Amino acid sequence: MSKQLLTETKDKMTKAEQAFQRELGTIRAGRANAALLDRVQVSYYGAPTPLNQIAQISVPEARVLMITPFDKTALKEIEKALLQSDIGITPNNDGNVIRLVIPQLTEDRRKELAKQVGKEAENSKISVRNIRRDAIDELKKAEKNKELTSDDVHGYEEDVQKLTDASIKNIDAIAAEKEKELLEV
Repeated sequence: MSKQLLTETKDKMTKAEQAFQRELGTIRAGRANAALLDRVQVSYYGAPTPLNQIAQISVPEARVLMITPFDKTALKEIEKALLQSDIGITPNNDGNVIRLVIPQLTEDRRKELAKQVGKEAENSKISVRNIRRDAIDELKKAEKNKELTSDDVHGYEEDVQKLTDASIKNIDAIAAEKEKELLEV
């Protein structure tokens, strides 16, 4: 039971780290990154469809995203979806492809985004700590139901704490990397 609990706890913590990484992918760093468009939904024949399923997204230059639709008739809908999205960049449509030019970030905006990264990191750490708390609660329930001895519970609690420490260390490393990318001119 407890080995399985440790495995499940580790999986949940890894998922929290991955969610944090996806969230950071949507923060603009003054550089073109296809992950910026991950949440854009296009009305394609009446159905909301993720942009990356109806168009190829490439990065021809450091600060340019190029969107080439698989179906040219979807070009107007893609442009409309980009204008309605929260990315804040006006698309340039030349009739064949759409280009998004990522503006250079100001110093204030860079600092603001670095703070946002810090907040997201803290939220992810809270998620990891909640996962730890749930795992320890499960262990205590097992001890109460006489499924585990108190020595076993203590050992597993240490294992859960090690998983938590490793996960928080990963989150800190991911956040530091993103902050470095943001503050780089």
